[in-house]
Amino acid sequence: MLQACLNGSRGPGDSVGVPMSPESIAEAAALAVAAGAREVRVHPRTPCGSESLSPRVLAPLLTAVRAAVAVPVGVPAGGPAESDPGRRVERVRSWGALLGDPGLPDHASVDWHEPGAEEVAAALLELGVGVEAGVRSGTDGPARFARSPLASRVLRVRAEVADPDPATAGASARALLGSFDVPSGVPVLLHGVDGGAWPVLRLARRLGLGTRIGFADTLLLPDGSRARSSAELVAAALAWPS
Repeated sequence: MLQACLNGSRGPGDSVGVPMSPESIAEAAALAVAAGAREVRVHPRTPCGSESLSPRVLAPLLTAVRAAVAVPVGVPAGGPAESDPGRRVERVRSWGALLGDPGLPDHASVDWHEPGAEEVAAALLELGVGVEAGVRSGTDGPARFARSPLASRVLRVRAEVADPDPATAGASARALLGSFDVPSGVPVLLHGVDGGAWPVLRLARRLGLGTRIGFADTLLLPDGSRARSSAELVAAALAWPS
């Protein structure tokens, strides 16, 4: 399974191709799915460009993206959008207002190293939103997830390799995967960032794991040239030899 992560924490200052508005994100999603992505992950943004968990920001984004693609749509539910853990739980619970039209996200990502991760995940599960459990290298996230009573209830584990060095990212990925046990039946999505994005993607394919690519992960194609869109990164990932 290849997920396209279309914007992440990046903005137009990183590349003019990074989508920000609901309309541009929907267009980017359609292009990524046409290129072969099986699902999309998008970071909702306010008109001024800030990440947000507000249902008022999320609703028009989900409406636009679901009108453009018929694949699962995920969003983050983490600290960059709302640093206060208690407030983050309240924001997630407010997503109940989305029931009906446009509906809830198919899944939301919770980084297990962040304070309040358990409570946020529980709130998502209460709403019926799948939880993508983020475990990041270099943090206590893997250990905390391994102890979590919610571990067997998550949709998948998203193993994020924070090592940006292409020479060592593969080894860092193997170390991360070996640092925690995954409950039976829970799939793993493995991905890297920046210089580590392509080596980790290649390793994920070799291991038969899900992976992801998009402007959230890297701005560069495997040959080092700048990508024009997340769709171009998706096409390159599917064409790249394992």
